[in-house]
Amino acid sequence: MRLFVALQISDEIRSAVSELIRELRPLDDSWKWTRTENLHVTLKFLGEVAQDRVPSLVEILRNVPAGFPIPMKFQSLGFFPNGRRPRVLWVGMAAPQALPKLAKAIDESLAKSGVAHEQREFSLHLTLARGKDGKLSSKLREAIAKQNSTVFGEMNATSFCLVESKLKSIGAEYTTLESFSGGPKS
Repeated sequence: MRLFVALQISDEIRSAVSELIRELRPLDDSWKWTRTENLHVTLKFLGEVAQDRVPSLVEILRNVPAGFPIPMKFQSLGFFPNGRRPRVLWVGMAAPQALPKLAKAIDESLAKSGVAHEQREFSLHLTLARGKDGKLSSKLREAIAKQNSTVFGEMNATSFCLVESKLKSIGAEYTTLESFSGGPKS
């Protein structure tokens, strides 16, 4: 099973970001756009995990201290690794330290059960699209520049979830396996 841990986004934010994707998608068909129903904030990617390990992972995640509610503001656009060689287009986020702390607590808790530690520092973002060659059409670049100061909405995260990702020809299909409101507060 291919698994990750994520925060789901509110319907308001999903709608605002979906509208942006509908506007930007026709401007550059070389980019692979995130399906609206798949928009989420990844806290930890686990990768391939044997199905018989899921119950123990659920138990571990149930005890992660979360510090909810965590306020989040979705705003601005950017690229990984940078604007000169864009490979990922994202919506930025503003959130208190509680969110990176949650990602770290999840990573550390899962590492005790043999899941590899995260190699990259947690980055507050919501992935919109991926490009293969690091190129961007001038039309898409201009449209993104016009949207750069847009605020897509605010929400309070009150839970995180363990999600299965099945890769299909039409794109990934996600199934929430379990939701967590956070264990003991740290």
